[in-house]
Amino acid sequence: MKLTENLSLAEVTKSVTALRNGIANTPTVTHLINLKEVAKNIFQPCREHFGMPLAVTSGYRSEVLNDLIGGSKRSQHSKGEALDLDAQVYGGFTNRELFLYIKDHLVFDQLIGEFPDNVGEFAWVHVSYKADGNRGEVLIAYKDDNNRTKYAKW
Repeated sequence: MKLTENLSLAEVTKSVTALRNGIANTPTVTHLINLKEVAKNIFQPCREHFGMPLAVTSGYRSEVLNDLIGGSKRSQHSKGEALDLDAQVYGGFTNRELFLYIKDHLVFDQLIGEFPDNVGEFAWVHVSYKADGNRGEVLIAYKDDNNRTKYAKW
C-alpha cells in the first residue's frame, strides 16, 4: 500500500527489532490515517524538493515495539505521527539540508536534529506532523556528560 507516490506502508512499518522478537508492527486505521498525513505533508514534499530517495529509518512503532526499544511513552511514532529520516543513506544531500528545508518551508509539529557531529551534520532527522495543532517546535538532541539524551531549543 502506498501512503504517497514515493512512500509505502511497508517502509514506515519495517522493523528488524519487531521481526527478531515476533512483534506485529501493524498500525490501526487511526494510525494509518496519521501516517498518510505525515507522508503527504512532510515526506513527499521533501522527496519532491530534493528529487532524490529519502530513507525512513524509523516510522510507525506499535506500543509493544516502542516499549522494547525504550522509546518515550509519549512517542509520536506510536501514534503514526512521526518519521525518522536519513538523507545520507542514498547520498546526494545531507541531513542538515533536510532539517533546514523542513524548518524553513513545511508545517510540522516537532523537528529534531539528532546528535550533530563536530561540523553540525545530524545523524538523522526526526519530524512529526499532526492533522490538527502543530507546534512548530525545533530542537537539537545531544548526549550530556553522563551519556543521557538531552534536548536544546534551536
